[in-house]
Amino acid sequence: MRRAAASLLLAPLLLASLLLAGCTSEAAQELDLKVGGAFGARPTIDFPDGRPRSGLQVDELTTGKGEPLGAGDVAIVQYTAHVWDGRDNRLVDSSFTRGTPAAFPLDGLLPGLERALKGRRVGSRVIAAIPPEYGFGANPPQGVPAGEELFYVVDILGAHRKAASVQARGGSLAGVRVGGGARPALAVPAGRPPARFAAKVLARGDGRAARPGQLVVTQYEAAVWSRRRVFDATWASGGPKAFKLGDGSVIRAWDKALAGVPTGSRVLMIVPPADGYGGAGNPAFGIKGSDTLVFVVDLLAAY
Repeated sequence: MRRAAASLLLAPLLLASLLLAGCTSEAAQELDLKVGGAFGARPTIDFPDGRPRSGLQVDELTTGKGEPLGAGDVAIVQYTAHVWDGRDNRLVDSSFTRGTPAAFPLDGLLPGLERALKGRRVGSRVIAAIPPEYGFGANPPQGVPAGEELFYVVDILGAHRKAASVQARGGSLAGVRVGGGARPALAVPAGRPPARFAAKVLARGDGRAARPGQLVVTQYEAAVWSRRRVFDATWASGGPKAFKLGDGSVIRAWDKALAGVPTGSRVLMIVPPADGYGGAGNPAFGIKGSDTLVFVVDLLAAY
C-alpha cells in the first residue's frame, strides 16, 4: 500500500543494556547536558565540551501519565537525533523536518533506543546517548559516521497496541462483504470489479477528522479482486502502520477515502489501478497493472 519507505531509526534487534535512573528536571545530570523546550516542541540542546562517556545512558526529563509502551506497540513520537562527537554535534534526523510526528515500532528500533523507550508512558520526554554497539554498529546509514555516538530527544505522544482495532459491525460495498468484530475479514465476490473508485464508511468514529498533512495510524486488510485473496494485513504482519496523508507516500485511494473521516472509523474501499499502483502494479505483492484492489481500513488516530 505504501509507495515509499524510510527511516534512520529502524534496525535489527540486538542486545539489552543498562538503564540509568531518570530525573524530572531539564538538567540531564547523568549526561551532563541541558535540554530545553516544551514537550512536543523542537528541543534545544546544550552539549558539554568533549565526547560522552562510554555506555548507554538514558534519562527521563518528563514523566507522562498515559499508557506505558510495551513489546509490539507502535509509539508516535516527536524526536531529534544528533551525532554526539564533541565537535559540532550535528543534527542528523528529526521528525520536525518532516512536518509530522514519526511512528516508532518498538520491536524494530535501534537496540539502545528500544531499551530507552520500553516501559515509558505516553507524555514522557526521554533522552538517550547511544554508543555504536547499541546503535548502528559498524554499518550506519549515510550521514552517520561509523563509531559515532548518537543522542536522541524523544517525546512520546501516543501508543498503539499490536492488536488495536475499531469495534464495528459488518458491511458491504459493490458485493464486497466485511465481517464485524475486532478484526474484519474481507470476502470478495466473483465476477468483474467496478470500473470506478468507491469508498464507504462502515462505522463512523467520534475522533478528530483526518486531514492531508497529518500522520494517520491504521490497521488494514487488502485483497486483489481477481484472485479473491488477501495480499497484506497488518493484524497478521506486525501491528499498526502509520502514513502521512496527501504527500504521495500512500496510494491515491487512501488520500481520497480517509481525508475528512473521523478517527475511530472503519472504511471499505474499492481501488481500480488508476487510484492504486497504476500500470506498473506492485510486483512485491504480486499486483499487476490491471488489478483492482479492495481495502478495509481501521483509522485509529491522526496526529
